Amino acid sequence: MSDLTAHVINAHGGPEGYRRYESATVDFRSGGALWALKGWEGVFDRAAVRVDLRRQHASHRPFTAPDLRTSFTAERVAVVNEAGEVRAERSAPRAAFEGHTLETPWDELHVAYFAGYAMWTYLTSPFSFVSPGFRTEELTPVTTEEGERWSRLKVTFPDDIATHSREQLFYFGEDGLLRRHDYTAEVLNAGPAAHFTFDHANFGGIMVPTRRRVHPLSADGTVSRDIELVTIDIEDVTFA
Repeated sequence: MSDLTAHVINAHGGPEGYRRYESATVDFRSGGALWALKGWEGVFDRAAVRVDLRRQHASHRPFTAPDLRTSFTAERVAVVNEAGEVRAERSAPRAAFEGHTLETPWDELHVAYFAGYAMWTYLTSPFSFVSPGFRTEELTPVTTEEGERWSRLKVTFPDDIATHSREQLFYFGEDGLLRRHDYTAEVLNAGPAAHFTFDHANFGGIMVPTRRRVHPLSADGTVSRDIELVTIDIEDVTFA
């Protein structure tokens, strides 16, 4: 483990603190232009997501109806009711995005897959960086326009983890807390994005950013801050 990897994990609660928990349940609101483009404006106006911390699994509820929830893994995504009855499901769900552009409409299983892997990625970082198959590489720090010095980690995700892209870039402040996360959401086929995080809060000893804003990122590194692709506002987190 690199010194920077250890530093940021400790800043977010430390490996011992994280290992005490099996799951995280998050009450949140999500907006932004992406949901309307995909035909799902308001789908996460108010929702909860539960992610497993020992394996890649996530479940959003309510989802499209009060008695429905999602079940996401890398190999399968489904919509089920409170009795556990499957209303819709898809195996090998990533293949269903082939040929998509930013304007391609999504069905409910596209939404469930994207939201499932995205929230799992966000809520398990940076602790997942030391899981089997993950690789981290410390890059040279950068100085922001505001004069802050941000350290950078390039993280390569293993093939069996569903996420935006194999390689992703994470930026951390001098306090070790996450400030920005760059990636290309391959299922969107819309180019790279810059994902900023704010207002970290302590939930059960784990530091979690409670505001997230995702903007398009041009090839020259310019962030289009006037466009919010996705917004996430977290109201509460319960680690258990």
